[in-house]
Amino acid sequence: MTRVTVAVRAEDVVSLAGVTGLLRSRGEIELVDEKRSAAQVTVVVADRLDDDGERTLRVLHAARSTRIVLLLQRIEAHRLTAAIECGVAGLMLRSEVGEDSLPRAVLAAASGKGSMSGDLLSRLFEQVSRLQRQAETGQAVGFSHLTAREQDVLRLVADGFDTAEIAAKLSYSERTVKKCLYELNCRLQLKNRAHAVGYAMRHGLI
Repeated sequence: MTRVTVAVRAEDVVSLAGVTGLLRSRGEIELVDEKRSAAQVTVVVADRLDDDGERTLRVLHAARSTRIVLLLQRIEAHRLTAAIECGVAGLMLRSEVGEDSLPRAVLAAASGKGSMSGDLLSRLFEQVSRLQRQAETGQAVGFSHLTAREQDVLRLVADGFDTAEIAAKLSYSERTVKKCLYELNCRLQLKNRAHAVGYAMRHGLI
């Protein structure tokens, strides 16, 4: 029997031990160290999905031919679509993880199928419906994914502060501020800072 190779990433050793323990007992699953061997599926365990987590998922998805199963303590509604965009094939809340449900999600991901709990699926449908309504009414769909950092930076840009001043006010590095604006412009296909501020102000977002 060909086994599915699985790697596990976790923020703490307790979560790592718990997840590997659930998977190790399954004969159809082979746990591997992703530093030494490529894995068909990577299980990522975290408390919540934030901006840094999204970037990590995108890098993992782009750099490796692996399917991602994401286990979270909680997730905000707008992060559901972001998780899928980052290449997540399976998404579960950690409170729902069990000795059958987790292996089932891993095997589904390995076979190219997606999986999500009923509650999260309902929330995803609600989020997609909301985005569709925004598109139909001409609202800024792209800004549904504005992070708190992006909102803060844009407001200060609109107030006339330069990069160094924004960095000082928000306790970020200048590089972080520039990267934030660059990613925002790329995602929304905006030309520059003035375009981003004008776009946000026209839609009442700042």
